[in-house]
Amino acid sequence: MSKETLLINGHYYHIYNRGNNGEDLFPEERNYHHFLKLYLRYIYPVADTYAYCLMKNHFHLLVRINPKPDLPGFKNLEGLTQHNYSQPFSNLFNAYTKAINKAYGRSGSLFEKNFNRILIDTDRYFVHLISYIHRNPQKHGFTDDFRTYPHSSYQTIRHQKQSRIEHQQVLQWFGSMQSFENYHQQFDEGQVQHLIENDNCPSFKTSARLG
Repeated sequence: MSKETLLINGHYYHIYNRGNNGEDLFPEERNYHHFLKLYLRYIYPVADTYAYCLMKNHFHLLVRINPKPDLPGFKNLEGLTQHNYSQPFSNLFNAYTKAINKAYGRSGSLFEKNFNRILIDTDRYFVHLISYIHRNPQKHGFTDDFRTYPHSSYQTIRHQKQSRIEHQQVLQWFGSMQSFENYHQQFDEGQVQHLIENDNCPSFKTSARLG
């Protein structure tokens, strides 16, 4: 289902992918930062971001494709249609793969061939999915407490830090900060699991702080 879904401007999507053949995407702390630096370059101009989580071997994003991409010379980019809004994401993954290949002397694909994307079309799915994304590192054993995991948008939203995350909109969906926190604590992933494809990455218990 998700791999054939077109990215259409003005719509919200759950976007996620994992390392090719289960390979790690982020071997070291610096890799997380470099991915976000490239994300700023390739994705923020074309999409609003509401939640994210980067884990050692996979990632999750909640984005809205911007109806008017903030790109230099956009008036000349009529070709950026619903058929190729996925191109900036492909550019991100390709740029990151090149950096990893150069840094670690590897070659070939780093990500699975087609990144997953699922259209989000109900308010109930929004709050379920945001909680699911933030709790994902605890689900997969990357941390004992998702609230302290350093590579997600949870703390950015909770503390309303200055960032490019659309935290005010997220809090409006939940109704209040208290509701945001309570919902995350009480969340049952069974409410959204049937809408999550291929999120079966192997779990890893680590003693070192990831990211």
